[in-house]
Amino acid sequence: MKPINIAVICGGDSSEYEVSLKSAANIFNCIDKKQFTPWMVRLRFSEWVVVNTNEVLATVDKSDFSFIIEGEKIRPLFAFIMIHGTPGEDGVLQGYFDLQGIPYSASGVYASALTFHKFYCDNFLRAFNVDMAKSLYFKKGDVICPDEVVELLGLPLFVKPSAGGSSFGITKVKAKEKIMDAVKFAFNESGDCLCEEFIDGLELAVGVCQINDEVVPFLPTEVIPGGEFFDFNSKYNIGGATEITPARIPQHQIEQCQQLTVKLYQLTGCKGIARIDFILKNDVFYFLEINTVPGMTATSFIPQQLDAMGLNLSDIVTTIIESGLKK
Repeated sequence: MKPINIAVICGGDSSEYEVSLKSAANIFNCIDKKQFTPWMVRLRFSEWVVVNTNEVLATVDKSDFSFIIEGEKIRPLFAFIMIHGTPGEDGVLQGYFDLQGIPYSASGVYASALTFHKFYCDNFLRAFNVDMAKSLYFKKGDVICPDEVVELLGLPLFVKPSAGGSSFGITKVKAKEKIMDAVKFAFNESGDCLCEEFIDGLELAVGVCQINDEVVPFLPTEVIPGGEFFDFNSKYNIGGATEITPARIPQHQIEQCQQLTVKLYQLTGCKGIARIDFILKNDVFYFLEINTVPGMTATSFIPQQLDAMGLNLSDIVTTIIESGLKK
């Protein structure tokens, strides 16, 4: 049987562009070439192209998501979305593929849009009594009083974009006088931002995936930042942080964390591989965020967690593709 054409989607329009390219390359190499013929499709604003490393092989026809290779029209039957940030993690690309009738690897439109926006996701989960830091929400043009921010949240505090990822635009603020500079920095990434209470605890990252009909949590990773917090350098540069999988917490807390991860994954309607981050303090898991297209680079959490569990990323990728093609 001829291998099925699938697309690995990379790039995107956000600051996470370079990370996406690395994640996509890792996924591309994991795909079973006997079952599938993968094509790397790079999106950057209006340019959608099929690439082989840096060589452009074809331009994608957006009207039906097809392209011409050596005179043959190819229309992939599945899309493995590896774009961090917009348009791959916020629901925009998912809506496009829904219209095209092409199944994909990630969460759907609603779950992607909800989880991508920190303020909306936080308030949705508060209705289910999920523990999380106190925060204040601001849009560009809002009047912000640093005194009131500090009175409610204390110092230090975090200022972060409400929509974004990879810790771009995040500042740990230790002085009231620095709040407005941090807000302006966050607005470079998003039209709105959060000022968030600092919770001094153990940071944990937990992968999760729906495999066939079962939602399977991975082993939590303990994160010890190399700097003030787990910023971009800590996430993607080797030596930037210490990451320990499984986390050095008691077994009952590992299980509690995994159960909470599954609960949040299901509450928000996630699909495919996701990652949920927490802060553990005084036996309470405080929710940080959900990543519906988590990093898959050589230094990313998910490959580490699968390896610690004796699972193979290639097998997970195959299962996700096969499951999508059946629908």
